[in-house]
Amino acid sequence: MTAPTGAVFGTIGALAAFPLRLAAREVERRHGQLRRGITRRTTHVVFGRTLLARAGLVKNGDAGIERSVAAERAAGRTLISENGFLRLLGLMKTPEASSLSRQSLIDQSRLSGSDLDFLSLFDAFEHDTEPYSFRDLILARKYAGLIAGGATWAAIARSVHRSGPVASLTAKSLNVGSQHGRADAIYLEGGQSELDGQLLFDLGTAGPQGDDTLEELFAEAEAAEEQGDHDGAAALYQRCLAIDPSDAIAAFNRANCLRAGGHAVDAAHDYINAIKLDPAFVEAWFNLAGLMSEQGREASARRHLQNAITLDKTYADPVFNLARLEFDAGNLPEARRLWVRYLELDADSKWARVAAKGVQFVDLQLARTAG
Repeated sequence: MTAPTGAVFGTIGALAAFPLRLAAREVERRHGQLRRGITRRTTHVVFGRTLLARAGLVKNGDAGIERSVAAERAAGRTLISENGFLRLLGLMKTPEASSLSRQSLIDQSRLSGSDLDFLSLFDAFEHDTEPYSFRDLILARKYAGLIAGGATWAAIARSVHRSGPVASLTAKSLNVGSQHGRADAIYLEGGQSELDGQLLFDLGTAGPQGDDTLEELFAEAEAAEEQGDHDGAAALYQRCLAIDPSDAIAAFNRANCLRAGGHAVDAAHDYINAIKLDPAFVEAWFNLAGLMSEQGREASARRHLQNAITLDKTYADPVFNLARLEFDAGNLPEARRLWVRYLELDADSKWARVAAKGVQFVDLQLARTAG
């Protein structure tokens, strides 16, 4: 499998084993794009393993990973592990040929399909997807035993990468840490080095160490934004832009934070900056239109919404907002046309019900006028 031409890769979590800038260079050489974060144009989502370390520091952090995985899968994007991504680019050696299907691995190991998928996504096996190897089957059986003993997929995934090559675990005995008074660890018994008789694979009580890298700053900014610290997040995104002024997503995210913090002028500047860096950044056009509309600048809002619709004809939100603007301006036939188009894109949401009522209202008004 090779990286498809035109693919747009987005990352959730920094890569643990390879600099993102070098991966981005290789993706571009293959006529694709690699960006931090996810946009509507993202076709492939890479889950970096540093995401696990950060989630381990936050209450319900693992549940957040599970929600992200479910959301990206529901959006129809291809999910790729860190190792799978590097193999896709030819930056990491592919394991030897294998023949076990996903279902065969589930049947023979009694590992649930969900746990298998999460462990694969965070490279707890020799292969990141089917076909799996016999060594993967041995690991799956060990992991199933750990989960039966009270471990979670995330606890296992965080632990196994502290041992060197994952395949080396096939010859070792694994135990849930709760058997040793540690609910947050997996133990190896009979290891080369010992700690009270066991070799401990600690799940980690601290995040990734190292310099104040761009990936670390971006992750900190995302966390601050998620927690509602808009000013703090904006400052962190600004530091990201100081390191990499070409990062359209950092500019876009900073604009969102500034807008949420009530700094409309600066937010508009950063939306425009994101668009200059990536003219096809449809979400930036849409959000800039929303900001213009909030300021009563309907003509600018209309232009930006039309740009968003031109760039992405399946994006329903700008169609709805443009219909509202046309309705408010008294252009009822155009409002109706746009609401009908919106219903073609979204027939089930609460906004679809609003659009349907809008169509009915316009039809009634036009009928009255004709009468």
